[in-house]
Amino acid sequence: MTALLQTPLHALHLELGARMVAFAGYEMPVQYPAGVMKEHLHTREAAGLFDVSHMGQVILRGESYEAVALALEALVPVDVAGLKPGRQRYGFFTNDAGGLRDDLMLANRGDHLFLVVNAACKQDDLAHLVAHLKDVTIEPVTDRALLALQGPEAEAVLSALAPEVAAMKFMDVITTTILGAEAWVSRSGYTGEDGFEISVPEAGAEALARALLEDDRVLPVGLGARDSLRLEAGLCLYGHDIDTATSPVEAALTWAIQKVRRSDGARAGGFPGAERILSEIHNGAERRRVGLRPEGRAPMREGTPLYAGETGGDPVGEVTSGAFGPTLGAPMSMGYLPSELAASGTKVWGEVRGKRLPATVADLPFVPARFKR
Repeated sequence: MTALLQTPLHALHLELGARMVAFAGYEMPVQYPAGVMKEHLHTREAAGLFDVSHMGQVILRGESYEAVALALEALVPVDVAGLKPGRQRYGFFTNDAGGLRDDLMLANRGDHLFLVVNAACKQDDLAHLVAHLKDVTIEPVTDRALLALQGPEAEAVLSALAPEVAAMKFMDVITTTILGAEAWVSRSGYTGEDGFEISVPEAGAEALARALLEDDRVLPVGLGARDSLRLEAGLCLYGHDIDTATSPVEAALTWAIQKVRRSDGARAGGFPGAERILSEIHNGAERRRVGLRPEGRAPMREGTPLYAGETGGDPVGEVTSGAFGPTLGAPMSMGYLPSELAASGTKVWGEVRGKRLPATVADLPFVPARFKR
């Protein structure tokens, strides 16, 4: 057995009474004594602090930002070159079959690109970058922690330590100083709430976490509530809702492929799987990621087969994520259905413990986002 890695906040998690679990090769907090329900609701009402130091942080440098951006565009169907300094956007690596290798955040930090990739994929992503970006210097960031402060009180809490963050809008990025340490701050997160992600040197991570937790509005939050928050927000979890066989069109992520990279755009195609992806944008995909509202109180969890009818027939789809939504006050799921069954209001059936139960296709997100635009 390979020993689990630990983040720079590991000792603090134990001090705070976290229940630790294995996740993406790391020992991570799944919940604290308050419990998943309270952590979830507190994030929606005030602010939650998440340790996301297991994520991969990577810097790309080259002759110029434009040169690096255009090189990266050979791997992602995203307008990287058109991203303004001090801004970031969501993107994904695609493969030759038009599937998704990983999803990521990418930021224009003036003279270089900064990427944040998923923990489980970061080694493969690095190898992918090294193999294809020949005139780009690839610098894995191995000496910094990453914290996420999420919720409607996040701005008030963080601006007490760094007043300049109050002026930031959704997807802005800045470099500032917090408690004497250089912090890379983005106004983003994965909960559907306003908030920030803060990259700081490992040596300063615990001091920052403690300073934030001293504020009564902040509660430590583990992976359990992080998952229910992102599901209420209709956000994909890599390896569950999206994977190497799933195209961005099937995954309802077409919004993240800017016009300039689509057919007839100034820099159309040129990324892996472009033929399939651009064809599906134009003609539609055979299946689609949808939201589902099961009837009753029982969640339809990942792996639940979906049927078009209450009896008979073969499965037509499958649930990829499912849980009870504390803010929603009801169960919620995401999954894939044939496009002809993907319209909001369509009734389908999920087989739970041998019994088919009804669910209705619902618009995403389940809980509206509250980003600061």
